[in-house]
Amino acid sequence: MAPSATTEVAPMQLPVHRKGSQMISASVLHGPRDLRLETRNIERPSDGELQIAIKSTGICGSDVSYYKKFANGDLCACEPLSLGHESSGTVVAVGPKVAGFKIGDRVALEVGVPCGQCSICRRGKYNLCKKMRFRSSAKSVPHFQGTLQERINHPAAWCHKLPDHVSFEAAALLEPLSVGIHAVNRANPPPGSTALVMGAGTVGLLTAAMALQSGCTSVTIADVDAGRVDYAIKHGFATHGFVVTRPLHLSTSSTSISSDSGSMTPCSIISNSYQGQLEHARRLAADILSVSRPPAALHNEDEDEGVDVAFECTGKEACMQTCLYATRPGGKVIMVGMGTPIQTVPLSVAHLREIDILGIFRYANTYATGLRLLSPQGHGGLRSILPSLDNMVTHRFKGLDAAKDAFELAGRTVDDDGNLVLKVIIEA
Repeated sequence: MAPSATTEVAPMQLPVHRKGSQMISASVLHGPRDLRLETRNIERPSDGELQIAIKSTGICGSDVSYYKKFANGDLCACEPLSLGHESSGTVVAVGPKVAGFKIGDRVALEVGVPCGQCSICRRGKYNLCKKMRFRSSAKSVPHFQGTLQERINHPAAWCHKLPDHVSFEAAALLEPLSVGIHAVNRANPPPGSTALVMGAGTVGLLTAAMALQSGCTSVTIADVDAGRVDYAIKHGFATHGFVVTRPLHLSTSSTSISSDSGSMTPCSIISNSYQGQLEHARRLAADILSVSRPPAALHNEDEDEGVDVAFECTGKEACMQTCLYATRPGGKVIMVGMGTPIQTVPLSVAHLREIDILGIFRYANTYATGLRLLSPQGHGGLRSILPSLDNMVTHRFKGLDAAKDAFELAGRTVDDDGNLVLKVIIEA
């Protein structure tokens, strides 16, 4: 059972705690934007567990949603919740029946803990386990507390040792990288394929990078934020970029998937009518495809336009519509982003053109792959397969007491000085 939030404990109460327990600090969310620094009691690690001192935690879009609304999509928190699930740290205690770990080991945390016994787990698709407990998610009750705590006890089976060359920050980003790995694994694009990625947040960037790594020769990334698109091209996450024009009244402090109505996306400049939405999606798809159209000498007039696979990383209806129109007959649309739970999309486009629509939910069996991808390659280990994950961290906050400021900034695309906000990290 996850520890519950408590009020501040007076020093005179310390001696009554059970033998082996310690007091730690934790950042705890009690309601929308009601983030408090509290004291919790942590026991020694149980059988099969490690105690981890958290060093780096990245703030995810779902964390920002909980922070702002005390909910993420259909999941509403019903009790105090520590956020954070993109994390790494150091082993400070080893529980009974744990082999292969020692105090001082540096680890990345895979924070979803399945039952390991059901038929889905036995088939290796443990991300779909009905009994899955995922840190910082309100899906299970009591909630499985997140990693914005000084220390946590976590099953050793879901702790991954880090090689010396992988920083704590890059290790924290193995979590969103895992989403990109799983998305591309589901898409399974043949070498030479073309791809579109809607949304240039952390997951969109890493999905684009994985599409390139898998053998796609052309990857276009689209977003309303020019800074993020420019970053994607400059740092090699994609081959082409497309910036969707913002409404002139949009504040620069909003996220790239928000607006004055709370639903800004790369396809948000649409009329209120459904037909108007679809017409806009068609035009936007054509405009996006135009930036990656091959030279006339290589273009086959008889070939249908469209990408082989489109990755929808925003979770928004209008972007899903655009992805369907931008995909060639026989192609695939991969639903990566989680957002609007009920969407109206032109299914006839998928039906008549035999476009496969595939969903993904988090990831499974990806951390070992991610660590290999972060290893230097070639003679002398001079080159990495992926763009630098460390470089994606644009802002760092020191200590749990700075968590509120970190969350406020993570909900923006630029800081007060006009600098790009991409990944915000809270350091120990």
